Amino acid sequence: MSTNKTVLAIKYRPQVFDELVGQSIIVETIRKSISLNKIPNAFLFTGIRGVGKTTIARILAKALNCADPKKNNCLNNCCSNCSQISESRHIDVLEMDAASKTGVDDVRDLIEFSRYGPTSSKYKIFIIDEVHMLSKQAFNALLKTLEEPPEYLKFIFATTEVNKIPVTVLSRCQRFDLLRISFDELLTFLKKVTLLEKKELDEEILKLVVKISEGSVRDSLSLLDRVFLSDNDNGKKLNLKSVQKIFGYFGKGYLLDLIIEIFKGNEKKVLELYKNIYNQGVEPKLFINDFLEIIYYLKNNQNIDNLSSSLDFTDSDFERIKNLSNSVDNRSLLLFWEYSVNILSEINLVSNQHLAVEMFLIRLMYLKKEVLGTSDNSILSNDGNKNKDQINENYVKNLYKDINNNKTIDQIKFSSQEEEKISIDDKKISNKTEINSFSDLISVCVSKKEIELKYELENNVNLISFKNNNIEISFNDNLNKNFIKNLTTKLLNWTGERWIITLSKKTGLKTMKEMEVQNNNNKLDDLKNSELFKEAINLFPDLEIVNIKDIKEDSSD
Repeated sequence: MSTNKTVLAIKYRPQVFDELVGQSIIVETIRKSISLNKIPNAFLFTGIRGVGKTTIARILAKALNCADPKKNNCLNNCCSNCSQISESRHIDVLEMDAASKTGVDDVRDLIEFSRYGPTSSKYKIFIIDEVHMLSKQAFNALLKTLEEPPEYLKFIFATTEVNKIPVTVLSRCQRFDLLRISFDELLTFLKKVTLLEKKELDEEILKLVVKISEGSVRDSLSLLDRVFLSDNDNGKKLNLKSVQKIFGYFGKGYLLDLIIEIFKGNEKKVLELYKNIYNQGVEPKLFINDFLEIIYYLKNNQNIDNLSSSLDFTDSDFERIKNLSNSVDNRSLLLFWEYSVNILSEINLVSNQHLAVEMFLIRLMYLKKEVLGTSDNSILSNDGNKNKDQINENYVKNLYKDINNNKTIDQIKFSSQEEEKISIDDKKISNKTEINSFSDLISVCVSKKEIELKYELENNVNLISFKNNNIEISFNDNLNKNFIKNLTTKLLNWTGERWIITLSKKTGLKTMKEMEVQNNNNKLDDLKNSELFKEAINLFPDLEIVNIKDIKEDSSD
C-alpha cells in the first residue's frame, strides 16, 4: 500500500490483489482467467460505493500488463508498467470518468484511439468509471468495438447503477458483482490500519465505525480519519460516547427508553427523550431507520441470540428487548412498522423534519390508545400477558387505507353498523327498500338523491360479487376514504338490514363508467364499419364521428 499520502482512503488503497479486503471469489476468478489466457473483451464491476470497483479495475490493468506475467503481483519490486499504471501515467492505460464525458464524441475519440496498438505493453486498456452515465448514443457507438475489439484491446467498466446500462452492453461484458464487505473482515482491516497508524482505539469504537460505513471500505477509512483527527494528544483516550457525538450517532438504549414510554402513553417523556436524541445532531431519517431496527428486533426476539456483532446493544439492552417483546402484542409492532415506513416519505414533504418526527411519535401513542384499545400501562403489565382487546376493524381499515395511499387490503370485512348506538329494533322503518343487485343500488341512490354515493359506485368501484346482503368489491385510488362508512350506513337506513362490505385484491368487473365508455366505443366501431357510413364518407371525405346519441332516449327527455 502507498505510504506517501495523508488521507487514509488513499494511503491504504490496495495496490495488488492480495491487499484487497473481501471479494476473494472475484479475485480468484480473475486470476484464473489470466493464468489460462481466457481474458474477456470487457469486464464490468458493479456494487455499492467504496467496495473496490475502481481499485480492482486498476489492479486488473496492472495484472494484464505486468512485465512479469508469471508473478502478476508487483508490490515491493514494482515493474515499470505497474508503476506507471499506479501513478495514472501509462500511455496504454486510459482511465475515463463517464460522469464528465458522457457524449458520443468522447466515445468516438476513444474508438479512434483504439485503432493503434499498445506502445510498451501487451494490452491497450480503457477503464471507464461510472459507465452508466454514458448517453444512449455513446453506448450505441461503443457496441461494435465492444463485441469484436482487436486482440490487444480490453475494456474495464465500473458502475454503481448497473440497471441503467443497456442490455446490449451488459451481454458483451463479463459481469462481477462486488458484495458489501462483511462486518468481521472490515473490523479486522480497521484494526490493522489502527495498528499501522500507531493509534489506540477501543474495539467498540471500531465496531461503531464499521456499522456506520455499511460495508464500504472507503467510508470506514474516511470515518476512521475523523476519529484520528479528533484524537488529541493530551493523554486522554477517546471513548465510545465521544465518538458517537463526532458522528452524530446515539446508542440504541435511548431508543428502547423512548419506545417503552410510547407504550406507556407518556407523551411528555417521549418528546423529552426524542429532543435529547435530536440535540446530539441525529438526522430525522437516521432516527426513523434506527426506530425501525428496534421494531424489527422486538418482533423477532426469538432470533436475538443470532444477531450480528455489529449491533451496539449491551447485555441489559438485549434483556430489555426480550422482556418488551414478550409484553407487546404483535399487532402493535406491525402497525408501528407500517407507520414508521410511511413517515420516511412523509418527512420529505415538511420543511422542518424534526417537527414531523415529533408528530409521528405522538400519532403512535394515539394509535396505541385508540386503535389497539390499550390503557396506559396494560401493554407493559408485570405478568407479561399480551393484551387481547379486539381491534375496531372499521378504524383499522381506514387507518391502513390512509397510510397505504388508498391501496386495498385483502379480505378485511367490517360493518359500520356495529358503531350505531341505535339498534334496528328501535327504528320503526315503515318503507323498506329492496336492493337485490348492483344496478338496484345505483337506482336507489338516484331516487334518494345520493349523487355523491352514486358517483363513487359508478366511477371508482369494481364489483366482484353481490348477494345475500354481502357486497365484495375492489376500488381505485380515487375512492373517497369515507365511502364504506357512508355506504353501510345508507344501506342500514334504506333496507333495515345489516350489510357486510368485503374489500378484495381481485380485479373485479370494470366500473360502470368504464363499461359505458366501452359500450359507446363499440357502437362507434359498428357504425364506422357499416355500409351507411361508407357511403357517407364517399360523399364527405372529411366526415368524422365523435359520439352517438340514442334518438329514443333523446326524445324521451
